[in-house]
Amino acid sequence: MNNNIPALALQTIETEASAILGLKAFINNDFEKIIQAIHEAKGRLIVSGIGKSAIVAQKIVATLNSTGTPSLFMHAADAIHGDLGMITSDDIVMLISKSGESPEIKVLIPLINNFGNLLIGMVGNTESFLAKQANLMLNTTVEKEACPNNLAPTSSTTAQMVMGDVLAVCLMKLNQFNNRDFAKFHPGGNLGKRLYLRVADLATANEKPWVLGNATLKKVIVEITQNRMGVTAVVDENQQLIGIITDGDLRRMLEKTSDISTICASDILSTHPITVQPEALAVEALELLKKHDISQLIVAENGIYKGIIHIHDLIREGIV
Repeated sequence: MNNNIPALALQTIETEASAILGLKAFINNDFEKIIQAIHEAKGRLIVSGIGKSAIVAQKIVATLNSTGTPSLFMHAADAIHGDLGMITSDDIVMLISKSGESPEIKVLIPLINNFGNLLIGMVGNTESFLAKQANLMLNTTVEKEACPNNLAPTSSTTAQMVMGDVLAVCLMKLNQFNNRDFAKFHPGGNLGKRLYLRVADLATANEKPWVLGNATLKKVIVEITQNRMGVTAVVDENQQLIGIITDGDLRRMLEKTSDISTICASDILSTHPITVQPEALAVEALELLKKHDISQLIVAENGIYKGIIHIHDLIREGIV
């Protein structure tokens, strides 16, 4: 019996994958009209369902809200006991049902039609009551459920979920929804930090080591040691960035030089250091650090030295 488990698992995946690919045939004129209608709506998209379809509806609403399309979930059973009051005249209503014949859905449809709202049916039965009564239809018909008995909603709910994602992605494109917009709705956690945390937010909390070009070797060593950044910037009197000296530069210099009495910062520095703008996202700084295999970045704006950002800053904030 156990030997059949991997085969059953693979069969389930293949069945649901086939159901998803089958949705390609249903991207038609109705689909385009639905996208345009939601995009141009003055109100919100109210999404409703019963049973497993209600759970899918909640996920679709969450995805739409987080990607710039205002949406509300309305449980089909609660709708006929007062929740219909959440629907305004500017809203669009989308009912999700595999059969399109659930009793709660059949009761709800004429009520919504009486309100005069545009009704979209996401349905897996094109001959159903919902399919025939809806103004526009999203077809999510599947050949069979992944359930061995072809009963439990599996492939059908997967198809509904994917169709919801398709709606969200198309609407994101029409709304020109970008990373900055996404960050506004996801300020919490590591994801939010990756989207809104700037280099300046981290660099300003760090020490700002710097020396002039004519600084002595002792001054360079003290500056690097005291500020514990493993590096110091070399600047002119106006804080214009000239170069960088790392603790590695110091070690390499000591290996090659026997007389260090006359050495100054300008003799050791590396010109044209990798820099990052203060307003850049912290995740952009991370990409630079990875690309150049370094631990620190000079923060500079229009050539003016602003500070240092270290890989440890990004690790501490959960960006890495």
